[in-house]
Formats: sequence, structure tokens, C-alpha cells
Amino acid sequence: MFIHSKKSLGQHFLRNRGALEKIVAAAELVPTDTVLEVGPGEGVLTALILEHAEKVVAVEKDARLIPLLQQKFSAEIASGKLELIHADILNFNSTDYLLLTTDYKLVANLPYYITGQFLRMFLQNNAQPNMMVLLLQKEVAKRIVAADSKESILSISVKCYGMPQYIGTVKAGSFSPPPKVDSAIVAIEDISKDFFRHHHPVPTGKSGHPSSVEEGISEEKFFSILKKGFAHPRKLLASNLGITSDILEKCGVEKKARAENVYLLMTSRGWELSELAREV
Repeated sequence: MFIHSKKSLGQHFLRNRGALEKIVAAAELVPTDTVLEVGPGEGVLTALILEHAEKVVAVEKDARLIPLLQQKFSAEIASGKLELIHADILNFNSTDYLLLTTDYKLVANLPYYITGQFLRMFLQNNAQPNMMVLLLQKEVAKRIVAADSKESILSISVKCYGMPQYIGTVKAGSFSPPPKVDSAIVAIEDISKDFFRHHHPVPTGKSGHPSSVEEGISEEKFFSILKKGFAHPRKLLASNLGITSDILEKCGVEKKARAENVYLLMTSRGWELSELAREV
């Protein structure tokens, strides 16, 4: 059965075998893994994931693709290895599928237009995956992994939950139909909300997450500070936050810090994040 892609759904089917294998390799799957796959499409990536994982929950919005997937994976569906769900991922409740109590990995080939909403949904969810491997617009992928003076609200919003890594570029010609721009594979590892439970961030180990066990900061308050900090990127952080530079210094932040320095500040030994939150 041949299915034409739907422009309204932002569909571009990945055909490049090498890129598909890179996605699976980036997920570091083991035989006990549960995987939430978003947008299985024609099931090419699904088949590769099923070879490595114990259980796959695949969520597909396009009703036309459901019969094709049911036929292609009838044995896996019958055995319970694959659960196929017809739904819009943005309306999907992971707790309905036991993912709240299960360590799971998320693999997704995302339509470009839902990337921001999708990231917020799964990073801020109480049923977070412990890892994501995403196929995104290359420009967005580069922004997510940006460092130093190129940090943005997007990059910091991801990094306070997990550690993003740029896996590789996927050329537009690898898709059918080809999109207008190249894509990229990004892995986000060690996903948790530990950052918000920690008071005095200190860089640690492989994950790079700040660690301590004192007073925390709410996600709502942190993102409020972040948005204010980036309100005028060229201005000093103190000016954007509406506080004096002396208050910044008291919290361990350089007086002349700017918004793009926020990630370095939030993972440095001296920054008392919860104290800064009380001042803003």
C-alpha cells in the first residue's frame, strides 16, 4: 500500500537506511527497554526499534497509516510487543499507557511545527522519558545544543532537564518528499527534574547535572527568571531582571553577566539559584 505524505501534517518519510540506523544507535537500546515512538509513519524505523527493545508504544496521528501498520506488524501487535495508538501526540496522556511507572525512551521524527510544544510537554511532564532521540530541523537542533555565548531560552530550557547531544545531520534528500531544509538527529540524555530540586548547583560526572540536596526552585519561577533574562539579550542580566548588579554579585553572579551566560552561571559552583529567585 502506497501512502502519499500529507503536507498539512508536516509529513516527510525518512528513507535513508543509514540515518535510521543512526537514530536507533543513538537510543542505546537494550532488550529490556520500553520505547515510545512518535510518528511511526510507514513503520520503517519501528521495525528497527522492535529488533532491539522489549516493548514499543507507537503513536500515529494519520488515520490512513493505521491499517498499513496493523498489517505490517500484526504478529508484534498480537504478542503485545507493539502497541499501536491512533492519536495526536500533543493530546497523548502517557499515564494511560503505564509510562508513568515505567522507565522509557522516546524516539520521534517530529513535524517541524510542533517541536517547541512537544519538548515542553515531555520535558515538563511528570512521566518524563529518561532519554529522547529526536529528528528535528537542523537549525533547531543547532540551537538546542548551542553553548557559551550562543545560548538561548530554547537551549537552556532543554539543558535544565537533560544533556543534549548533536548526533548528525540528515540531508533533505533522505526524505520523501524532501523538506526544504536539512534535518538533524539530537539525543537528550539523563532527563530528570533534579535541577529544580537542587539549591547550590555543582557540576558533576558524566551527566553534567548540578547536584546538591538543599532548597530547590520551582519550574515556574525558573522559567520566569529565564524569560526576563532574555527579554533584551544585549542588555545586562541585572537590568533585564530588574535588580541591582550588587544583588547578582551576592548570588555569585558576575555583575556584567548577560542572558546568554545563564547556563554557565546555573551550573557554576557559586550561583545560589534559589536566593536569586527570592530577589527577582
